[in-house]
Amino acid sequence: MISQEKLTLLTESAKYDVSCSSSGSNRKNAGGIGNGNAYGCCHSFTPDGRCISLLKILLSNDCIFNCRYCMSRSDADVPRATATPDEICELTVDFYKRNYIEGLFLSSAVCVSPNHAMEQLLVTVKKLRLEYGFHGYIHVKGIPHADKLLVTETAKYADRMSYNMELPTERSLKLLAPQKSRESLLVPMRDLAREAQEFKLEKRKGHFLPAGQTTQVIVGASPEKDGQILRLSQALYRANGLKRVYYSSYVPVVHDSLLPDVGGGALREHRLYQADWLLRFYGFSVEELLPEEENLATEFDPKCAWALRNMHLFPVEVNRAPLEALLRVPGIGARSAYKITEARRYAKLTFEHLKKMRVVLKRARHFITASGKFFGTENETAVRGLLSAGEAQKNAEQLSLFSNPENAFSALTGEL
Repeated sequence: MISQEKLTLLTESAKYDVSCSSSGSNRKNAGGIGNGNAYGCCHSFTPDGRCISLLKILLSNDCIFNCRYCMSRSDADVPRATATPDEICELTVDFYKRNYIEGLFLSSAVCVSPNHAMEQLLVTVKKLRLEYGFHGYIHVKGIPHADKLLVTETAKYADRMSYNMELPTERSLKLLAPQKSRESLLVPMRDLAREAQEFKLEKRKGHFLPAGQTTQVIVGASPEKDGQILRLSQALYRANGLKRVYYSSYVPVVHDSLLPDVGGGALREHRLYQADWLLRFYGFSVEELLPEEENLATEFDPKCAWALRNMHLFPVEVNRAPLEALLRVPGIGARSAYKITEARRYAKLTFEHLKKMRVVLKRARHFITASGKFFGTENETAVRGLLSAGEAQKNAEQLSLFSNPENAFSALTGEL
């Protein structure tokens, strides 16, 4: 069985990887049952919407790579630990039997060599499936520069894999993560996407990454603007069919002259998640949201900012506007837009109907009419002032949720 010291080191080192959903909880037992920590376990979501707990751990934190932002980098003076595949398997099964977890997020530093690290990950997940009979959710983080055959074989036993881009440009990778390259990250992602598609078309037995792929981008460690980051995300969604891009606000866990002394900021991270939501579910392109050389506005969410720049397109009549137009109205989310298109088949909708559908009328009323009635303000400056006041209050509430800079995951709540 794995020692407590080794378990602490390997779970602590894994907490900064947010390419799986993480709660970032840090509760202490005050007389009840159980504890929650900012490391050790995280939460992810299944396709049917269930939230499941995952053991989040590294196989090793003894890295030969020297990524400047990483606490496990080769020249960092930190305690090192490496677990055996059997130790990870026994821990996972033991935690599962105790109902602590429902799955595993397994990553590793590049110990000995990329192929050695990838082989150890493969041995671990293969043992879990075949020897320990574990059929729960497994997410494996791929190792850059590892042999393609090892990666493909691992994908046969994992539900999801992730290759973390970390930095948006090749220039930043060369500066801060010199052993990595865009090619070493993008090529295996493309290969896995192609093989998953072939597996599906040929209807082979078994499974091959049924939960797809994700990646992570660190925000604020390098000088790239939000426009560059979101263009990378859009390209990854379109070319590689990624399920999710995670944005991790840079946390200065190690001092380095090449790195900023302050973090990337929770609000900037949150705005990126909001913009990413628009790319995936609202039909926006990044070119509509902002230029490549700019950051997202802090005073408005990206959808409001876009609408204020395009006031000539509003107001739209909710009883006639196509779904694509409704999705672009601030305050009307995806669910509300679909509800509107269904309900207006049976009756003319009024503002009272929209209120019952939970449309955020504080914002939406400036951009819509309902049965010909308009209750907003047409003056762009006045609308901007009203929305800015609402966003200031909203952002204050959001920042209170993420006041701990180590909490790298931002949850999107409410209608955009």
